[in-house]
Amino acid sequence: MKDEQPLYDVDRVIHEPARLLLATILYTADQADFLFLLNETGLTKGNLSAHLSKLEAAGYVEIEKTYRGKVPQTLCRLTEAGRKAFETYRKQMNQILKRI
Repeated sequence: MKDEQPLYDVDRVIHEPARLLLATILYTADQADFLFLLNETGLTKGNLSAHLSKLEAAGYVEIEKTYRGKVPQTLCRLTEAGRKAFETYRKQMNQILKRI
């Protein structure tokens, strides 16, 4: 088939397991705060921060630093580019899985 893509063509930013998990969580939610993502992923604060930074650098995640009362809060959401990249990744993986 002409539109089938090889595995090496998938988005490597999203393909990494921790970032895939983050993208999946953020795809289903309007936004999530850092502590929620920390609890849901089981990552350390440093790992979570590094993966979010990588997604942000790719233009897939928007990070907003704010306050809830006097408590700092970090809110994360997928950008439109992040949503499209995640949808493309899902389609590519489905095609790959159908072939094997």
